[in-house]
Amino acid sequence: MRLTILGGGGFRVPLVYHALLGDRGAGRITEVVLFDTDRSRLAAIGAVLRQQASVADHPLPPPVVTETTDLDEALRGADFIFSAIRVGGLEGRTIDERIALDLDVLGQETVGAGGIAYGLRTLPVAVRIAQRIAAVAPEAWTINFTNPAGMVTEAMIPILGDRVIGICDSPSGLGRRAALAVGVDPSTAFYDYAGLNHLGWLRGLRSGGVDRLPELLQSDDALSSFEEGRLFSPDWLRSIGSIPNEYLHYYYFARETLAAVQAVRQTRGTFLLEQQSAFYAETGKHPDQALELWQKTRAERESTYGVESREVADAGERDERDMEAGGYEQVALSLMRAIAHNERASLILNVRNRGVLHHLDDDAVIEIPCTVDANGALPVTVSQLTDHQAGLVCSVKAVERSTIDAATTGSRSAALKALAYHPLIDSVTVARSVLDACVERLPDLAYLRA
Repeated sequence: MRLTILGGGGFRVPLVYHALLGDRGAGRITEVVLFDTDRSRLAAIGAVLRQQASVADHPLPPPVVTETTDLDEALRGADFIFSAIRVGGLEGRTIDERIALDLDVLGQETVGAGGIAYGLRTLPVAVRIAQRIAAVAPEAWTINFTNPAGMVTEAMIPILGDRVIGICDSPSGLGRRAALAVGVDPSTAFYDYAGLNHLGWLRGLRSGGVDRLPELLQSDDALSSFEEGRLFSPDWLRSIGSIPNEYLHYYYFARETLAAVQAVRQTRGTFLLEQQSAFYAETGKHPDQALELWQKTRAERESTYGVESREVADAGERDERDMEAGGYEQVALSLMRAIAHNERASLILNVRNRGVLHHLDDDAVIEIPCTVDANGALPVTVSQLTDHQAGLVCSVKAVERSTIDAATTGSRSAALKALAYHPLIDSVTVARSVLDACVERLPDLAYLRA
């Protein structure tokens, strides 16, 4: 089978290839096509992948890697398409973050002002890509990891239907860590998880017919053994009766996180821009060391993830359990195998609601456990959202849909509504200032200048 990776020069692509190298099943991926608009980044990541293959302990030939800057060439003949593009690059992310912070609102890349700016840049490109997929590879399945993942997936569905599925590693990582904290095998547990991408809660952890979440919530020691338990504090988790996705720290501790981010020398985007620019430059000079350079850079990247939130919560350093491999690349691999070989799987994915959550319409893309087989992904029944959860989810869904409206129609009014509706932006005046600054400084938002 053939897998096309859009954003093939991206730093995390070797994680996907590593998962493919470990797949020994019949009908595995045998060809990987990397597509990117930047030839130098393609060359660097291509070198990393080939060095991964050269040291892999695998009895079967590794997937053949090719690179191209021609989108139609990349799509043609694909069985699966993995989308992980970053429109505007990390340079755009640093501008998103700085504009928001200068106006005293959070600028995280998928949450609040930064996430909306990122969506406004990305959605027009994602829609054009979906149109090319429909024209060139209509039978392919598209796995979307492009952020903001739920918003982008919802924008692609009118073109690709249910053959586009959004993925994220945060929910599965949370479920896995929570299961291990109470001694449950993560592969045997059912996670009652629901919400939107980067805005969901674990409300149940069932194993052997018993919900183990109440037991977990009552144990300070168990909660303190994993990252989300430390981030939110046992008392707060017991109060809300669930364990939030890590990104909800931006909502529950907005003032403290904003102060922490404003106090540091550089934003997360600036750190990653400097770090990855150095990686690509060094790999260009020393392509024979590409894998070693990538591994060193990745270790530093992972250890510093979410540092501001951990500082606010006094959660300490990330431990090995928090950083252990098995993230989005394993979700993607499991999804592909389930569809290609009709191997029934249970995964938390971004799909259409189809009436599962009563507060949202059928076409709203939500993040929820799904049953996957050759027919695709179907959401399963979970407990309904509480009033608090539903209120936040509905507010952010309105933000997502206003952003999609702005990106697909060019409406500046819709873009302003997206910013003003967001729970972390407390003033229409501030929302207007954010929008004005983003349109002025981000070339990809020129379509909103009229």
